[in-house]
Amino acid sequence: MNYLNPEIKDLKQLGIDKREEYLNAEPFPSIVIDNFFNEEILSQVLADFPDLSKKADINSYNNHNEKKLEAKGEQYFSDTTKGFVHFLNSQPVLEFLQELTGIKETLLPDPYLKGGGYHEIKPGGLLKVHADFNKHEMTWLDRRINLLVYLNKDWEESYGGHFELFNVEMTKSYRKVLPIFNRIAIFSTTDFTYHGHPDPLTCPPDRSRKSIALYYYSNGRPKSEISDTPHSTLFVGRAGQEGDVVQEKSFVKDLVKDITPPIIFKTAKKLMGKK
Repeated sequence: MNYLNPEIKDLKQLGIDKREEYLNAEPFPSIVIDNFFNEEILSQVLADFPDLSKKADINSYNNHNEKKLEAKGEQYFSDTTKGFVHFLNSQPVLEFLQELTGIKETLLPDPYLKGGGYHEIKPGGLLKVHADFNKHEMTWLDRRINLLVYLNKDWEESYGGHFELFNVEMTKSYRKVLPIFNRIAIFSTTDFTYHGHPDPLTCPPDRSRKSIALYYYSNGRPKSEISDTPHSTLFVGRAGQEGDVVQEKSFVKDLVKDITPPIIFKTAKKLMGKK
């Protein structure tokens, strides 16, 4: 099954051709590509997308920083969606991402979809600006790349739900990406790549913002990209936005236990001088 837009003849070469655009993007390496997938297949993926609010075993977030729904793994995938996501974790896509991003370390997929898979945001929902967790809780690999697939047909600008990329100082949103159908956003994840959907969704009550998220990892990474310790999601405040909550990075050591397997946690605490 050809999951890609038929006009894409050589996915690896596309990565090579788009590399300079990706690396030179502001405020950090990223790219947005429209009509990336076979429209017929992606339409079926959308048709099979469940209402996550009606599913019992999901991650439901409803706090100041996050109001969203997130499925766990593949359990609610249709056969079409399962094949689609497996393709996104396959050799051709990994080679495309390797070429696109210029990352030297070998990229690896996450078949467990920790934090990935189905994402849904209902009217009024949001995901405030943040830097992502930097270690996989099971494999302890380093998180390097996010790939977001948007599934929203006939999505109007007034509905909101823009994916935004911010500078380190949090003074400017360099890019606002409307989450329209068959659009993908790919970006590098470090402790300083701040992004999110920070403003409440304003779509009609019978609509929701649907996407599928894939994360890619490596064994090791440049030290300049991360702080000294593992951490979970780090929310940051936008300059001039009093309603945003700033989560100081000084608390990062206290967050290690949230994502670290017990044996590794003991080692991490030892390295940080804790008993």
